[in-house]
Amino acid sequence: MVRPICAIINSNALKNNLKIIKKIAYKSKVWAVLKADAYGHGIKNIYSVIKYDSDGFAILTLDEAIILRKNGCIKPILLLEGFFNREELYLIYKYFLTITIHNKWQLNNLIKFKSKYPINIYIKINTGMNRLGFPIKDVIPIINIIKKKINVYNITLMTHFADASKNSSFVKKQINNIKNIINIYHNFSYSFANSAAILWHSYSYYDWIRTGIILYGASPTGVWEDIAKKKIQPVMTLKSKIISIQKIYPGDIIGYNCQYYTNTKNRIGIIACGYADGYPRNINHNKTYVLIKGIKTLILGSISMDMIVVDLNNIPTAKIGSSVELWGENIKIDDIAKSSNTIGYELMCSVSKRVPRILK
Repeated sequence: MVRPICAIINSNALKNNLKIIKKIAYKSKVWAVLKADAYGHGIKNIYSVIKYDSDGFAILTLDEAIILRKNGCIKPILLLEGFFNREELYLIYKYFLTITIHNKWQLNNLIKFKSKYPINIYIKINTGMNRLGFPIKDVIPIINIIKKKINVYNITLMTHFADASKNSSFVKKQINNIKNIINIYHNFSYSFANSAAILWHSYSYYDWIRTGIILYGASPTGVWEDIAKKKIQPVMTLKSKIISIQKIYPGDIIGYNCQYYTNTKNRIGIIACGYADGYPRNINHNKTYVLIKGIKTLILGSISMDMIVVDLNNIPTAKIGSSVELWGENIKIDDIAKSSNTIGYELMCSVSKRVPRILK
């Protein structure tokens, strides 16, 4: 018998989300961000659905880029952090990848590689995130060096926002930090906007936007209500089934460490899902819900490696084999993330490899 847990990847929801994003920033081209195995959804799954609709694909590793090329991708592929060792440059040129450079080590090694073929370069600028990127004062000299010493096809200037939430003023501050550069190189391309900026800071769109979390149907703020009116839909539904039903009585415990005692007679269901599947162990116990037969019901006690216990008192028709939604259309991943003091990004990326992804 096949264990019943799976992650359903809704292709229609994915297409819907990308359509909404393109409508919002209709003058910009779209990088669909597929790093971290497409935020846990499966890079091949996501690419197969939007390969004709996205203008390009942004990834982290060379392996991810090669997967896309070997699956027929002829569109631009952006390496968001560039290369990590000089030997990768051969494959970067071989597979016609767009490269990000964010430090002088990368710049110097790109110069030394001396390829006769042109390459598209994204220059990452540190405008206030203080993570990756060249200092603003170094950008103009670096542009001049690239033009002189590298066979470059196009140059795009790129930055990343530290806080692009709805009422943030920091986006404008970061862009203002490089206004002088933008005015000088007005013929260059620019890529600034991430998911939050796409939703709330239209002045940041420029030539290329980079859509991550909203493509997959969760909120960049971690609050589902912040995106509900945009009609963005969850792409992943984590589903399982009831594999056992128990009757318990006053004074009985549920699960490890005797953390949960029942005061009443109860009927409980055991779900085939646990922290080894990627469900967070540190949820707010007894205040987190699943959906069974259209009814939200509480998780009881601790999350085990392979199992979760839920209350079935108010679902008399639930039986072994009944379907359970752990997150998805009705149980928002942002709510589960909030319950476990994390963000939806982490939950998506943490879904275990042992959980099958089913594209529908």
